[in-house]
Amino acid sequence: MKNDLIYNGLNSFAYTDNNFWLEEAKTVFSDNWVFAGCKHKLINIGDILPIKVAGQPIILVKNSKEEINAFHNICSHRCIKLVDQPKNVKKIISCPYHAWAYDLDGNLLAAPHFGGINNHKPNNFTTSNHGLKSIRIKVWYDWIFINLNNNAPNFETYAAPLINQLRNINLKNINPVATLEFGEIKSNWKFLIENFIEPYHVQFVHKNTTSQPLSEHYTIVDGMCYGSGVNLEEEDASSENLAVTSKYLSLFPNFIIGTYFPGQLGVYLNEPVDVDRTIQTRIIYTTEGNNLTESQIEKQKNLWWKVHKEDHGICERLQQGRSSLASLDGGLLSPHWEDSVRAFQQIVIKSINK
Repeated sequence: MKNDLIYNGLNSFAYTDNNFWLEEAKTVFSDNWVFAGCKHKLINIGDILPIKVAGQPIILVKNSKEEINAFHNICSHRCIKLVDQPKNVKKIISCPYHAWAYDLDGNLLAAPHFGGINNHKPNNFTTSNHGLKSIRIKVWYDWIFINLNNNAPNFETYAAPLINQLRNINLKNINPVATLEFGEIKSNWKFLIENFIEPYHVQFVHKNTTSQPLSEHYTIVDGMCYGSGVNLEEEDASSENLAVTSKYLSLFPNFIIGTYFPGQLGVYLNEPVDVDRTIQTRIIYTTEGNNLTESQIEKQKNLWWKVHKEDHGICERLQQGRSSLASLDGGLLSPHWEDSVRAFQQIVIKSINK
């Protein structure tokens, strides 16, 4: 039973103040399981992917056992950034500065001439103490999560509400069929989450790209998972106008997943760059028993590009609106349609105030 209390949203400084973003980097994006990338981007042994989370340079690498490791993207010698672009390093991660070399599990293999000419191991220098700094990692189906400071509970406990929401989908048999690279959006990362998880805007913002009446929507608030859904009696999977039963879910802080009948998923990687800039990528998946032709994939890509460009325009205007003195109190949240947004904002504040 929903209450009928009207709440204010987060104060404007939560979206515009750089110090607030720096605090989020130290708490929200360090204490929790953060979505960092996709397993299918690391195909071969030695594939390495440099990323950035909360301003921290990180690498994801596939080792000889075909497992994915996460390390701080920093050489143990002079702390230079090791890898600056995706590539395959074969068996060795090599520093471009002084040729220190590490294996795919982060062990230091060589520190050439560190103690002088041909003296590679000076007294009191133990290579096993100077490998790459590892980061806690969980690969959940195709999705890679990291916990920077090792403070989060185990992933299955943390993500239990989301796992339950997706219980009717066989995630073991998903197939990535397309990627949409939206690039940099001039919006705080939280606006992109909030916009996705509330249904109030759909019939207004997406009136030309979707047919999902507001009356058929509901909201979801379940621990670290929140979002909305829509149940339609008549499904239309036409690529011209989305009218399908769907769920729009998020796992705090930055994982977004949409489920769309029949047999399609959309997952979003939201990477904050700064207080007012976010990079977003969407991966389209098919689920078990649902195959798309190349033509159908192109139509889906075109549809979702249009839908999300509508969202991005709104989020950029939300960002612009927060520069107004009239927005200092954060505006209002609908007690019926935006309780998911309120739940998300409460977790942000709780994370920062730990």
